[in-house]
Amino acid sequence: MKKVSLGIALKLAQTLTFSLMYAAIKLAPGAPIGEVVFFRCFFALIPLVVFSHYTVGFWAAIRTEKPIYHFLRSGIGSISMFFNFLAVQLLPLVTVTAFGFLQPVFVTMLATPLLGERVGPWRWGAVIVGFLGVLMMLEPHGGLAALSALRLSRGVVYALAFAFLWAIVVILIRQMSRTERGEAIVFYFMSWGAIIGAVVMAFEHPMLDLHTVAWLTVSGLIGGIGQIALTYCYRYAESSLLAPFDYALMLWAVALGFFVFGEIPEPMVLGGAGVVIAAGLFIAWRERRRQVEAPIEPMT
Repeated sequence: MKKVSLGIALKLAQTLTFSLMYAAIKLAPGAPIGEVVFFRCFFALIPLVVFSHYTVGFWAAIRTEKPIYHFLRSGIGSISMFFNFLAVQLLPLVTVTAFGFLQPVFVTMLATPLLGERVGPWRWGAVIVGFLGVLMMLEPHGGLAALSALRLSRGVVYALAFAFLWAIVVILIRQMSRTERGEAIVFYFMSWGAIIGAVVMAFEHPMLDLHTVAWLTVSGLIGGIGQIALTYCYRYAESSLLAPFDYALMLWAVALGFFVFGEIPEPMVLGGAGVVIAAGLFIAWRERRRQVEAPIEPMT
């Protein structure tokens, strides 16, 4: 029971640190996106390397059997990170967080073509409900008229693209976690992200003022700590048990948005987020039930 409680505590710590990371990025307004990604990834490596050194050892932590998978995961993950941070710069913190909750809905949609999983009518129903929630969240940004005319705001497009690409990343991590340590998955992702961010930053020719550098460095360090918490929480508790605690992100986003940025959440965004959260919780419940009901294979 103590280990499960530790897993929940680590999950809550991860949601808080990621929300603080987003807030730090918003406190560096106007920073070029290459600079944001570079600082987020490069400085996230510091707590990861230090932590690995004092646990299993750095080289043991990053040993890999699937370098091609890491390359693919890092490429898609880096693109999704660009979209995510662009959305953070353009939308209120609550709105970006709310669209991020679409990730389990997209995972369910992609489970059949990418993993060959059978998705039943109940989970497809949850997907439909999730998209109804999206329509509610779109209302303050033009609603159905904007969607039908394909004139969604750039921030909304970036947020939706992030949620979709991150769902692909989650599926890749599912496959990789059978042989790869979490530290290795994070290390190669952050390393490639820092390289890609540096390349993009070189073309942007950014003016690195002290205020921007300080907040982006903080975002990287906090993000690295959150990444460690995310890696280890699943060692102490099952993913289906921890899934509901992901939605603590909304609480942190509302609090930080209001007290730090003076953002007042749109009622339709909060209502739509509630619908999407309900769909995500149902998907998590069905996944846990499917695992419990799966027949146990005889030992050979």
